[in-house]
Amino acid sequence: MMELWAGAECSVIRVGDRQVDQLALTGHRDRQGDLELVASLGARAVRFPVLWERTAPDGLFAADFRFADDGLARCLHLGLRPIVGLVHHGSGPSTTSLTADSFVRGLAAYARRVAERYPFVKDWTPVNEPGTTARFSGLYGHWYPHERSARAFVKALLVEVLATREAMRTIREVIPAARLVQTEDLGTVYATPRLAYQADHENERRFLGYDLLSGRVDRSHPLRSWLEREGASRDVLDDLVASPCTPDLLGVNYYLTSDRFLDERVSRYPAEVRGGNTKDVYADVEAVRVRAGGICGHAELLRVVWERYRLPMALTEVHLGCTSEEQVRWLFEAWQGAEAARRGGVDVRAVTVWSAFGAKDWDSLCTEGRGTYEPGTFDVRAGVVRPTALARVAAELAASGTTTHPLASQPGWWRRRERLLYPAVGDAVGDAAPVPWREHVPPVLVVGARGTLGSAVLRTLRRRRVPVVGLTRGELDATDLPAVERALATHRPWAVINAAGDVRVDAAEADPSRCIRENLTVATTLAEACARAGVKLVTYSSDLVFDGAKGAPYVESDVTAPLSVYGTAKAVSETAVLARCPDALVVRTAAFFGPWDPWNFVTVTLADLRAGRSVHPARDRRVSPTYVPDLADATLTLAVDGASGIHHVANTGSVSWAELAFLAAEAAGEDRGRILPRDGCDVGWVARRPADVTLASERAGVMPSLESALARYVTEIACRDAGSKTGTTGR
Repeated sequence: MMELWAGAECSVIRVGDRQVDQLALTGHRDRQGDLELVASLGARAVRFPVLWERTAPDGLFAADFRFADDGLARCLHLGLRPIVGLVHHGSGPSTTSLTADSFVRGLAAYARRVAERYPFVKDWTPVNEPGTTARFSGLYGHWYPHERSARAFVKALLVEVLATREAMRTIREVIPAARLVQTEDLGTVYATPRLAYQADHENERRFLGYDLLSGRVDRSHPLRSWLEREGASRDVLDDLVASPCTPDLLGVNYYLTSDRFLDERVSRYPAEVRGGNTKDVYADVEAVRVRAGGICGHAELLRVVWERYRLPMALTEVHLGCTSEEQVRWLFEAWQGAEAARRGGVDVRAVTVWSAFGAKDWDSLCTEGRGTYEPGTFDVRAGVVRPTALARVAAELAASGTTTHPLASQPGWWRRRERLLYPAVGDAVGDAAPVPWREHVPPVLVVGARGTLGSAVLRTLRRRRVPVVGLTRGELDATDLPAVERALATHRPWAVINAAGDVRVDAAEADPSRCIRENLTVATTLAEACARAGVKLVTYSSDLVFDGAKGAPYVESDVTAPLSVYGTAKAVSETAVLARCPDALVVRTAAFFGPWDPWNFVTVTLADLRAGRSVHPARDRRVSPTYVPDLADATLTLAVDGASGIHHVANTGSVSWAELAFLAAEAAGEDRGRILPRDGCDVGWVARRPADVTLASERAGVMPSLESALARYVTEIACRDAGSKTGTTGR
């Protein structure tokens, strides 16, 4: 059976004078217990960084091995086999670079020092993805030394290969049985017939790192003359043939963006993807976005690499920056693809969950510090480490080779027609499915599907292509336990989302029985039915379970103390639901607003301002406003991830109602002069409102900022209004 391996994104990349250290950005560098979490997945090996730039930036005599000492000792204790990496997309300390011969000598000396310190380590990756790093640093100019020529690419690649050979030589002087685990991103390049020559060149070029190390670049190699024309020394190439450093295992890295398509019909594509060579101008785009046949896929890629080298292999990076359910599908497809390759005789040893603790700014190849975070098997955004759906699926794959996750066996977006951004090139849109899709995928059942929250949840589920059934109050009396049980038996959902609560806070003071029925009885009935059926329950609560006297943001573990009938019903509901259904997810949220209903505070405020009416929001009551589309997205993510218990979900930020009105007016370009704040006691509320119920989370940071939410709200409203004028609303 294949092994599960894991790794934390660890790149140290120089962009200009700035160094991007992924271990610092994701907190893995300073966080205790991460390796224990990796081991809990059932991983047998871990790609562990002992990076040159991080450990010895000022020379070997000033090297700081504390991170590696602690981490490798933990690996031994946990039974994790370390695969030690020395350079990961880096260019060495500031005294050298990928185009300097000093890189070779320096890395070899550093490798000896590391091997002497950790003689128990058998598996080594001196330089991660040399071909990819050479392209991004020497050909495209993204990373240091920011060169943009084939000659610089060739120089960088040769330096990395020579450094790898010398590093392994010095390591083996200390550890004779040391093994070289050589990684590379091996995406396939497709092209129109006119550009077949360029695709052929790039498809050979992707293997150059492996070929040079293995002594394959002799006088008959298809790229030998090109390498020499671009500055490679004939003597150096001959020496690599005579004295190879053949990898013991090939680490195949493969991403959805790895496969490319080249097209000379540049008018079909935006300007930013246009480029070319000295002969042709062409667009270079992701194959998944234009090629009718889609991507190459893991199984076929592994077969191609096997036929070329006949060496043991592993998928050493499997990661997708997307929603939780799509991440699950990508990992499952990778595992199934590797298993299919094994059945075909390919020696595949493992699949690696990469970016175990997420990654930052890879949407710009780390060239822009926007702080964009992509979760991995664990999500670290709240300052704590939260398992995602990938953690469950990875553990199941490690144990049994399959997964029971309800959304794993659906085709990912890269297998669906919606993947196409440009006119499809090829005879037919589609691809032979590499995994057996389930004919019936259990849906999510949304109760209260016609309300503001329910309709938003439905939209989100459909947009994310998660099967869903929505039931309105008229279609299901959720206070009737037998009726709920019949609905569960009929629709066989894997999760129920209760969006049927009554949010009329002031009305609850005059009619508490209705409030209790809608917010307590419904939730407890659903909890009892879901517990009996083994179905995940998601239900909503409110910031109004607190009295606002804390003087700091409320987190999930704070004691409730409601001031109103509505808040009391929600607080009692939380306790009752979790008592009946301990695995339930209770989402506390607040002050939600969105583009799809006319009654929320932001929409009403802007409508009044547009109509020339003054508004009088409270200036002394603070809340954490929540954009309903973000709330629905976060709810689904937490449900897919299997989260349970109470979670605070609100856009980051704390404002008074008056400040929210000012921010909304500014975002929408409305006159702020008609916003006339008042004290809360003069607003006309019937129910008591707490002074400050700002929400924060000690469990999950899954929401964007309030400013971002308001900007997207305004854009959505503008699109909706434009659509209504052209008759396309509701599409």
